[in-house]
Amino acid sequence: MHIKTEATERHTLSVIVDNEPGILARIAGLFTARGYNIDSLTVSEITADKAVSRLTIVTSASPPVMEQIIAQLDRLVPVHKVTDLTARGAHVERELALVKVAGTGDHRIEALRLAEVYRARVVDATIGSFVFEVTGTIEKIDKFVELMGEVGLVEVARTGIAAISRGREAA
Repeated sequence: MHIKTEATERHTLSVIVDNEPGILARIAGLFTARGYNIDSLTVSEITADKAVSRLTIVTSASPPVMEQIIAQLDRLVPVHKVTDLTARGAHVERELALVKVAGTGDHRIEALRLAEVYRARVVDATIGSFVFEVTGTIEKIDKFVELMGEVGLVEVARTGIAAISRGREAA
């Protein structure tokens, strides 16, 4: 017996919802109940009256499963619009990370040099440590964290992906 496994692809979804209590739990529950994983999730209000929010969800699934996820999200009452930014084409994705590095002497100098290369900004400094703010793609942040691991990485806090489509049209 052969079990057919379909290749999964990483997708970034933009979900516009009414900003009401419980909507995040309902969406997370939809993923959990069906065994889908959420790799990244960010939420922010997008209207002046704070009535509407955008959820940016990064998940991996096969094409048929991704269609099912989108259809199920679209059926939720407080959901206005679901857009698969990955399928739509060109879009911009960024993440922010705060990276705490401790060290003295050469390790301190190397941390500052690497931060300059990665355009990370020092947002806090003490005699024995730095907190860097770095923004960019997941790959850029992963590499920065990896390199800081060799010079005294203490702690990392990441925001998750924020994404928006390119061009004149709204997602």
